Amino acid sequence: MIEQYYPIFILLGVALVLAIILMSLSRILGPYRPNKTKLNPYESGMDPVGQAKDRYSIAFYLVAMEFIVFDLEVVFIYPWAVSFMHHGTGTFFAMVVFIAILFIGLVYTLKKGTLDWDMKKLKFEATEN
Repeated sequence: MIEQYYPIFILLGVALVLAIILMSLSRILGPYRPNKTKLNPYESGMDPVGQAKDRYSIAFYLVAMEFIVFDLEVVFIYPWAVSFMHHGTGTFFAMVVFIAILFIGLVYTLKKGTLDWDMKKLKFEATEN
């Protein structure tokens, strides 16, 4: 039984050894010229200003949750679409209901204005809290 896994163990070993060798060669042969600008933290093209515990608008989290939901939607819809012809009408209507629920959620968040990234509005909301 364990003999079937030998190729996987060999592949993992080769990948690990190759990764260590290439990272070591990069460190040994490559230039290393650190400076203050390169060592600064970098977030989304903006210099980090203020405290790390500043509050963010809830819109950031809502948009992140939308991306996760729609990524999961693709995970469910793609295999169904590939084998669509092999299923009955029941799976078709189940998928229509699934997509309709997600669409209603998207319309709800659009009505709430989570995708409206007007900076004046976001600053106003942040000062209200």
